[in-house]
Amino acid sequence: MKFDRQQLETALMRREHKYLPLSLHVFDTVASTNLTVWNLLEQGATPGCVVIATSQTAGRGQWGRQWSSFGGGLYLSVAIAPQLEASNSYQLTLALCWGIAKQLRKCGVNVGIKWPNDLVLSSRKLGGILTETKVHKGKITQAVVGVGINWSNSVPETGINLKFWQAKEGQGVIDSLEMLASEVLLGIEFGVECLCEKGVNILLSDYLNLLTNMGDKVDIKNHSGTVVGVTSTGELRIKMQTSDNNTVIIPEICLQPGTISLGYKGLGTGE
Repeated sequence: MKFDRQQLETALMRREHKYLPLSLHVFDTVASTNLTVWNLLEQGATPGCVVIATSQTAGRGQWGRQWSSFGGGLYLSVAIAPQLEASNSYQLTLALCWGIAKQLRKCGVNVGIKWPNDLVLSSRKLGGILTETKVHKGKITQAVVGVGINWSNSVPETGINLKFWQAKEGQGVIDSLEMLASEVLLGIEFGVECLCEKGVNILLSDYLNLLTNMGDKVDIKNHSGTVVGVTSTGELRIKMQTSDNNTVIIPEICLQPGTISLGYKGLGTGE
């Protein structure tokens, strides 16, 4: 499946706020779009460097998991220089999920967010985000944002692809992989600008409105709880239920990404 770079460039001409100086690099196949961006940065590329591929041979997801990258999907990575405190690194993924979801919703695609880094459509996984960072003196000086979105590629039972969903539901106005790429880039730019210029609290309440995990029941080391939100630093807030003797050891706990897997079926499990 060929990607039309000129079509993407034309779509991006409507950008109102050019916060990132986007520089496009389009490939048929790469090992990993994130890795390719890091390599380009080492060769002198600047923030705003974008790598797009129609397939990956070694795509990665969060926590080192393999990301299936079949032809027909969108695989895209962008270099940014957020200058955030390293302790706030999870805010970046939070803002990016929010920005992309908001942009896709403008196109009639009712995307939700599954903590910490998935985009969800009709209760199934539409895509995911992988954020990698480099830190210097306590600040994130460089970051690469990788995004994978199911367009027309085959997906597992828990997944969904956008092209077929739009045809079935009669909703959405995204008519090509190139248009999808432009909307994702606009969403990334919007999320990064909002976070870096205005701060996470501006977008947090709206993020929570899009969070599909709200109210989910989870199991944490044999104790039951309910998802009640996400903190401004990106941690999952869980309200613990009372035990048999009506006592609560800790009424609410906050979990960092990677400490619990919520899944798409059944209860989350503490790890």
